Amino acid sequence: MATQQRTVDFILEQLQAAGDVSARKMFGEYALYCAGKVVALVCDDQLFLKPTKAGKNYIGAVEEAPAYPGAKPSYLISGDQWDDADWLTELIKITAKELPMPKPKKSKKKG
Repeated sequence: MATQQRTVDFILEQLQAAGDVSARKMFGEYALYCAGKVVALVCDDQLFLKPTKAGKNYIGAVEEAPAYPGAKPSYLISGDQWDDADWLTELIKITAKELPMPKPKKSKKKG
């Protein structure tokens, strides 16, 4: 079951104070970006946060689950936690700060 656009729109609305936050559709699901880094996935209308030590400390008791079959476990952020925009914004900012910048893509040489 693919994620509904309204789910992603709601999450993005809640994260307005986090700064540079966006979502990109990928295979019917979404990657959530903050400051150019993938910080979470939205799959089947659920939010899966990339695991970090700082994120775990902020959340406390975390529930881990894979975003899709075969994926590494992520922190599953329940829908009722999305309603607290300040809490969710801080969590996303903490996670983005700890994650490394993505490696630059190598340009393909024409031969």
